[in-house]
Order: sequence, then structure tokens, then C-alpha cells
Amino acid sequence: MKAILALEDGFVLEGRSFTGPGETGGEVIFNTGMTGYQEILTDPSYAGQMVCMTYPLIGNYGVTEEDIESGGVHASALIVKECCKVPSNWRSVASLPDYLKRNGVLGIEGIDTRALTSHIRKNGAMRAIISTEELNVEKLVEKAKALPSMEGLNLVKDVAPTHVYRWDGVRPQNVRLVDGVYNWTGKGPKVVVYDFGIKWNILRLLHEQGLDLLVVPPSFTAEQVTLTGADAVFLSNGPGDPATLKDEIAEITKLCDMMPVGGICLGHQLLGHALGGTTSKLKFGHHGCNHPVKDLTTGRIEISSQNHGFCVELDSDDVEITHINLNDDTVEGIAHKTKKVISVQHHPEACPGPNDSHYFFKRFSDMVKEGLNK
Repeated sequence: MKAILALEDGFVLEGRSFTGPGETGGEVIFNTGMTGYQEILTDPSYAGQMVCMTYPLIGNYGVTEEDIESGGVHASALIVKECCKVPSNWRSVASLPDYLKRNGVLGIEGIDTRALTSHIRKNGAMRAIISTEELNVEKLVEKAKALPSMEGLNLVKDVAPTHVYRWDGVRPQNVRLVDGVYNWTGKGPKVVVYDFGIKWNILRLLHEQGLDLLVVPPSFTAEQVTLTGADAVFLSNGPGDPATLKDEIAEITKLCDMMPVGGICLGHQLLGHALGGTTSKLKFGHHGCNHPVKDLTTGRIEISSQNHGFCVELDSDDVEITHINLNDDTVEGIAHKTKKVISVQHHPEACPGPNDSHYFFKRFSDMVKEGLNK
């Protein structure tokens, strides 16, 4: 089935839908991973984005239960050169086309993904429309121009939970607070995790550190955190423009004065705001699992998994830059010099990607335990 991809600047490519008819829009970005398409699709940070995979053949190992990173698919569309319809993998429970159809997400193939990636690298990520229903190019370009820009867009409200839950090591389990108090079930340090669109592997790795986790929605206040009896707070990844989350930033500012706080990706960006910095939109973002990062505290180079379209800009005598991106020198990690606050922009939980940065979870756990032992 013929499909048209039209960018807001008039750049147009023709392909075929492998998921049936439909029309969708969003910010079109590219991801440089050779594998990991299922983790990418189920990462809530990709909400509002249409993902172009630069590797030419996608779908050959199908879809597996173990590789799910959230409760559903969040990307607006998947753009590939060629989609494998018949996967070869003993763990596979569905083909990629069937998985996308079941989740109501449009997938197109036959696109010149090299041309699309080159165009985005040169001109920046931009709004676009994919359609099998409207094939008039001029109309599609106008539709793309009418879409909201990622700058100023709050997408957390579309993916974050409205309820509190706990993580049992495998899946979320809903819980109730009685007068704001939580009955912690584990023996480790008690950590409130803010879910702005969290990837499940973050929870898995925090759980592996022996931390007792209570996961809360973005609207949870610092006062509510105190009522739970938590020892520390962790801020998750998530989609959209961090500058739009003003109420959340105000609460995070309070939390930084109260207890240890860690953050990843959007959580890192929100901490940047809370500590007096700002965020700015990157030209085409960092999306993939092969980005070099330097840990300035150890001098170690790590290959990281990344997915963000904004970066932190911070110039403060109270905050140390702990990590930098070796491709463009953007800030990849920060730590407060007197408060127990650390964060990284990249994804130490990987999924997909290398495990070089897994140490961040132990670093956070050690920081929390150090505070409890004093």
C-alpha cells in the first residue's frame, strides 16, 4: 500500500505501509541502532516521534515478551528501508508488522532512509506526516506545518501514570497509600521513583541494587514524598520539552534540599532546571546505542545508549559536570558539590544498547546508603 512521508520543509519520500492504511504525524528523528527496535517502540520517551531506523533491515528477530520496556508502543510511526515479515528467533511471539498493527502504530518501508537521515542531519529534526489516505503532497506538507512543535510541548501527561505502584522485580503492581503513608515491603533503602515515562529496565536495575521502590506520578509533591517515609528520590526518563514541567521542577527543587536525588534523561534535565540551569533543543538529537561519553570523574570512556532531543546548559559553582558527550561536548552528567544529587543524560539502563554505564545505579545506591549510615 503506497505511503507518503512529507516533512514540513517540503521534503517528500514515497514508500509502502506494512501495517495497513492510516495517517499519523509527529517529529521525525533517526535512530542509529542495528537492533533494539522493540525497546525503542516501547520507550515512552519516543512519544510524539516517528522513528527512522538507519540500519536497513528491521524485524528479523520478531517481537519477544522479554524486550518490552513499558505497557505499550509510544512511537507515532516506524520508518524502515525493509521490514522482515517472517522473523527467525525461538523467543519470538509475533512479527513486527503484527505487533505494530495490534498497537495501532503505522509502519512504512521502501523509504530511502539514508536520504531521510542525511536530510535531518543537515536541516534538523522536524515535523512530518505519513499517510496512505491523503496522497496530495502539498496538503500533507501543510498538515505537517500545522503540527505542534516539540519545543514547548508537554508529552509527559500522555505517558505518565496517574496512580502509585510498586515494582516487584518483574511487573508494576498497583498499591494504595493510607493517609499518604506507604507500607514498605523490602529491607533496602526506600526510594520514591517519579515516573515521567519510565523504562522498565531502570526499575529492574534499581531493584537489583536492593532498593525498595515506590513509583509515583509526576504530580506527587515533596510533602507527599515525606509522608511516605522515603530515604531518596529517583527521576525517570520521559518525552517532550522539560521546560514545560514547571510545577514538577518546583517540587524537585524542594526535594534536592531534603534527601538524595538521582535522575536519568528527562530526570537529568529537570534536575538541571532545579539547580539553576536551562535546557535547549538539539538540532537532530541523540538517538541510538553507540554514543561515546566521557566520565570526567574517572577519565573512562563509555559507549552509551541515548534518546533525547534537549540538553542541559548549566554554569554554576555549586554543580560539577561529571560526563560529557564526545561527539558534540554537550553535558551528559552532573553532580551537586554539597547536596546528594547526581544525574546522567544518557541511558545507563541500556535496552537497547551496551552495558558500559550500568555502574550509575550502584553509584546512586551507594550515595543513598552513605546518607543513611551517617
